[in-house]
Amino acid sequence: MKLMEVPTPAYVVDEYKLKKNLEILKSVIDRAECKILLAQKAFSMYSEYKLIGEYLSGTTASGLFEARLGYEEMGKENHIFSPAYKKEEFPQICHICDHIIFNSIAQIKKYAYSKNTDKTSFGLRINPECSTQEGHEIYDPCAPGSRLGVTLGNLEKAINSDPHILSVIEGMHFHTLCEQNSDALDITLKAVEEKFGKYLYSMKWLNMGGGHHITREDYDIERLINTIKRVKEIYDVEVYLEPGEAIALNAGYLVTEVMDMVENNITTLILDASAACHMPDVLEMPYRPPLKGAGKKGEKAFTYRLSSCTCLAGDIIGDYSFDEPLHIGQRLCFEDMAIYSMVKNNTFNGMCLPSIYTMDDIGECRLVKKFGYEDFKCRL
Repeated sequence: MKLMEVPTPAYVVDEYKLKKNLEILKSVIDRAECKILLAQKAFSMYSEYKLIGEYLSGTTASGLFEARLGYEEMGKENHIFSPAYKKEEFPQICHICDHIIFNSIAQIKKYAYSKNTDKTSFGLRINPECSTQEGHEIYDPCAPGSRLGVTLGNLEKAINSDPHILSVIEGMHFHTLCEQNSDALDITLKAVEEKFGKYLYSMKWLNMGGGHHITREDYDIERLINTIKRVKEIYDVEVYLEPGEAIALNAGYLVTEVMDMVENNITTLILDASAACHMPDVLEMPYRPPLKGAGKKGEKAFTYRLSSCTCLAGDIIGDYSFDEPLHIGQRLCFEDMAIYSMVKNNTFNGMCLPSIYTMDDIGECRLVKKFGYEDFKCRL
């Protein structure tokens, strides 16, 4: 079946666009001689891991379950960072992860001092205290009072009291970006080198985290490659990037159906898809997701407010305009719905999770997974 024929609501991942993104990332890997990992927190559709693994170096996780998924379904390099690790989970994490990144000196002392495996390389997340974001404080790990990463002052205080700390750290990690270009990386890296450069000379690897919008049309890839090459030459380290969005950027859709139309000064469409349940970043970020064939409010002849059938008054996706009037039963298709959708959705109000499809190069859609009542019930 074709894209607009799938039962709704449904996520559809466009494998053609996914491959195009992966080809761009593979070219960066080859030209910069670096490694790029899939950040599973953005996209964990493991039915595509075999394809992704043909291009990328492996996966990175934020906890045990993601680490297991990467280990079992892709089977390449498997990294993990968590603000803290559970004692009962840590032996399994050591068994399946190649790099384990700690968020604090206390966590290093708790786990790294008793290292009993040569397989795993331990690293430390650092906080360069350099913010490059505006208007998205919730996504800024360098915001004042941040709990993420060790500042230079705290690192040096710890080293002065216990020099053994440096002997168990083989790499450093920073993650400060969110949907940004390579100029923001250069700004951050300047702060990293000024504060932590003297420690990088003794490291085996440097992980520059995620938030790199490498597959966006206006992304400066040449600048990124030159930056990576310079770091490798100066510090003789293996360089890792771990983007999430760049892997599946613009490679997914959410197909939905108009269930009803409500008039109250503006015409509101009631959809079987929900911002709160199926695209939570729309409310959390917030942002207005692109919609095929639609324009901004008032841009085209017919303007509608798009909402859902949950009872949350603020479950509003946004105002969109169309060339022709819409009708009940019509299909709509939101774009860029692969990332931070399946991984963050929920069943609030007893809403059914959207089915998951893939779409091949000729536009044929194949069902990957369908959800129902038991998926709602088993979570409660």
